[in-house]
Amino acid sequence: MATVILVRHGRTTANASGLLAGRTPGVFLDETGRSQAATAGARLASVPLARLVTSPLERCIETAAAIRAQQPTDAYSDPHLQPALEVIDDSITECGYGAWQNRKLAELAKEELWATVQTQPSAVTFPEGESMATMQARAVAAIRGHDAEVEREFGPGAAWVAVSHGDIIKSVLADALGMHLDLFQRLAVGPASISIISYGRARPSVPVINSDAGDLSWLAPPPTSAAGAPHSGDATVGGGAGRAA
Repeated sequence: MATVILVRHGRTTANASGLLAGRTPGVFLDETGRSQAATAGARLASVPLARLVTSPLERCIETAAAIRAQQPTDAYSDPHLQPALEVIDDSITECGYGAWQNRKLAELAKEELWATVQTQPSAVTFPEGESMATMQARAVAAIRGHDAEVEREFGPGAAWVAVSHGDIIKSVLADALGMHLDLFQRLAVGPASISIISYGRARPSVPVINSDAGDLSWLAPPPTSAAGAPHSGDATVGGGAGRAA
């Protein structure tokens, strides 16, 4: 099974000012966000990525560039394996917040719809915008589609990155965890955080959520993975011994 590494973009000028940027063009990482993106790239430098997919919005493209910049140039020794760095995919772009876009979160919290967003997001359609159920459906389909392609091309054990947005990543994690969309607000996904899903044959496993520090070299596939060595997605009865040090 392949492994998808979900990376939220680093902090933006809009995040810092409490603005819901949505799909507004021209929203870039601030100084803190650039540092966060560089840290995410450094954490992933020891993991050869088979694919780097990003939302088309500038803040995600900037974060993806920081990750790509720290990838080894000889990650795959097999000349037939050519990692796709990077792929822009509209299906993992930000939720269509419609008339809510570019407004202060403090103002939006006074709207009647705000309470429904918090407690029953599956019932939410943003005014002049997208429903949260549609958001989840398109994002999950895109992530699962890329994951299947990566595994077919690079073999079990291959790792790839998707750089996206907070609500998008939370909705994908909720799907992998078997959570109803109405529960996805229980998840936290901070700027430039890393979450990890492996879609196994029986069920997905989610070993990491909202991580912003720590070694990730354990994600690097063993040398035989690219040649198609089998990797079981079965859960270890009793919990197992964990990752090797």
